[in-house]
Amino acid sequence: MKIEEKIRKLGIIPVIVLDDPGHAVPLAEALIRGGLYAAEVTFRTAAAEAAIRKISEHFPEMTLLAGTVLTTEQADRAVGAGAQAIVSPGLNPVTVKHCQEIGVPVFPGILTPSEIECALSLGLHTVKYFPAEASGGLKMIKAMAAAYTNVQFMPTGGINAENVRTYLMDPHIIACGGSWMVKKDLINAGEFDRIEALAREASEIVREIRG
Repeated sequence: MKIEEKIRKLGIIPVIVLDDPGHAVPLAEALIRGGLYAAEVTFRTAAAEAAIRKISEHFPEMTLLAGTVLTTEQADRAVGAGAQAIVSPGLNPVTVKHCQEIGVPVFPGILTPSEIECALSLGLHTVKYFPAEASGGLKMIKAMAAAYTNVQFMPTGGINAENVRTYLMDPHIIACGGSWMVKKDLINAGEFDRIEALAREASEIVREIRG
């Protein structure tokens, strides 16, 4: 199964910021127990590479993405640690081409039609839309999708349990990235039972809408 097919089936991708790689395994366990077999571990902290490696080694059944990848060097480290795809907040052609050269799927962030056309020129048809809610949300995505019918979007930023349903009901949305079930304070406090419960609620939303 292609990574895009896995992501569409998953519907919601938890976007994770980890300060301590020691939290990676119990966090992944909580997500799996809650029915979310995916994680986007962001390179916003020094713990990202080690966390990706731990999750990859312990839970090969998870769809594991590396997020906030800004450089080719970070992309190499992420893939070396076990990331199956690269996600970035913006569209950097250098990073995109590097990922294509090393054979790893890449989903860059876009906000405008011009950036969509840049993505298409690079052979990409799946893009991140970031920051989603701050930049027009689903209304903006629908407006752009009317012109770019062969593009699918992964909105991230401001997505939560209250608005994720409306996003997932739109056929142009491959999945939504969200952090409401993996908030930093919950992770750092070791509240993995709470994370499991929130993950279960999120996975039930996906099943309710997409079956």
